[in-house]
Amino acid sequence: MFSFFKKKSPIAEVPSSAKSETATLPSATTGSAAMAESTSQTPSPWVPQADSAAPLVDAPKPVGRQAWLDRLKAGLRKTGASITTVFTGTRIDDELYEELETAMLVADTGVKATEYLLQDLKRRVKASKTTEPSQVKTLLADAITDLLQPLQKPLSIGDHHPTVIMVAGVNGAGKTTSIGKLTKHLADEGLSVLLAAADTFRAAAKEQLAVWATRNTVEIISQQGGDPAAVSFDAVSAGRARGRDVVLVDTAGRLPTQTHLMEELKKIKRVVQKADGTAPHEVLLVIDGNTGQNALAQVKAFDDTLGLTGLIVTKLDGTAKGGVLCAIAREKPIPVYFIGVGEKLEDLETFNAREFAQALLS
Repeated sequence: MFSFFKKKSPIAEVPSSAKSETATLPSATTGSAAMAESTSQTPSPWVPQADSAAPLVDAPKPVGRQAWLDRLKAGLRKTGASITTVFTGTRIDDELYEELETAMLVADTGVKATEYLLQDLKRRVKASKTTEPSQVKTLLADAITDLLQPLQKPLSIGDHHPTVIMVAGVNGAGKTTSIGKLTKHLADEGLSVLLAAADTFRAAAKEQLAVWATRNTVEIISQQGGDPAAVSFDAVSAGRARGRDVVLVDTAGRLPTQTHLMEELKKIKRVVQKADGTAPHEVLLVIDGNTGQNALAQVKAFDDTLGLTGLIVTKLDGTAKGGVLCAIAREKPIPVYFIGVGEKLEDLETFNAREFAQALLS
């Protein structure tokens, strides 16, 4: 399903000291623990060549992805119905545009993105001399695709060894679950992954991540009641020593208004940088697709704190309205690497602007 760019580099020697406990799972590659004293951006981007910038609507899609797209369309059906109803009339007039504006605002597109799309749509209608409202829907899909295109960017693995990915998000957004799904995609491609259980703030978070590690047969670095920055430092050091391709750091979920916890995120990033001068190579934020404009507020707050390099949008199979991606594209165009439509491991897929626009208006 996915293809990656990888660069091989020598495996470093393993330091002798060990402070963090390591769960080594059945088929994981073994090695001595590489731990260091605790104190901790060069964004680099993984991903599918098939999902790169060019639209894929006319290309044959794998059966698995087609089934996933059907679930995405089903999840966004409520939004699509409210928007496409606008195009059932017989005239292209001010009333049509006013109804469309209302429908898009209700779909969480946001004021700035809605105004931009309406202006762009009117320009397209005039340029193409469109006379049928039903044809305007196709032009809107084109406009949304072009707006979302900057968000469609591949995540590459292999430019750094290991590639260190720090993952943040508020509680309930699906952060740890997304890490588990991401780990599966990486492991399925033959990449070695090491997980860092740096979410020491939430009860049972380490255990939840350990379950995902077991499912994916990868290693996990954790500490009993340890400092999250120390766990992150140890994991990156161990990843380098054991020659792992990827280190995924699960940080504690928190609201952007929780200043002390946001400061802790900064500390984790600083400590990770001490363990590897170029890390973290990716800083991802997981956002819940059901939270509407609040998701945009989260993106802005976490970006100001950490300097985000990518997003994972989850739960688009529920009551999600979907339009918030347009708001993000207009106001904070940070790449959307993946979107999720369910709880299963295979329910996380790469983001494609054309596919999403069509699903939104299906």
